[in-house]
Amino acid sequence: MIKTLAGGLGLGYLPWAPGTAGSLLGIPLFYAISFFPWPLYLLTAAAFTCLAVYVAHEAEILFARKDAPCIVIDEIAGMLFTFFLVTPTAVHIAAGFVLFRFFDVVKIFPANWFQRHLPGGWGIVADDLAAGIYANLILLVLIYQFGI
Repeated sequence: MIKTLAGGLGLGYLPWAPGTAGSLLGIPLFYAISFFPWPLYLLTAAAFTCLAVYVAHEAEILFARKDAPCIVIDEIAGMLFTFFLVTPTAVHIAAGFVLFRFFDVVKIFPANWFQRHLPGGWGIVADDLAAGIYANLILLVLIYQFGI
């Protein structure tokens, strides 16, 4: 069960771009909770993040490898933060996905520090939360200032 959840229901085991594939799984999950009132959305995203930290930690032990590429539950959690307070339109989802992937790859401080210094599941998940928050802030600016 841990390997299935950590691997994003198998998407993390794809031979090419497992993080990108895992991020895609965040989209239907976002859509499913997108109509929750914002406090419930945030509580759900936080609860999923706690699950992601636990699962990522256990998966790291099972795989005997720090932040194995097949662990993508962290990307799913990061995507939920990318879309906080965002209306689920095709343009918003596409823009949020691109922004999240950019910030997840680039790892602007403190994301890079989180990944290197936090232990276990926290080290795996926290950089993606930072990427999601960065992506969310940019996405909200694009929506409210430029009307995308």
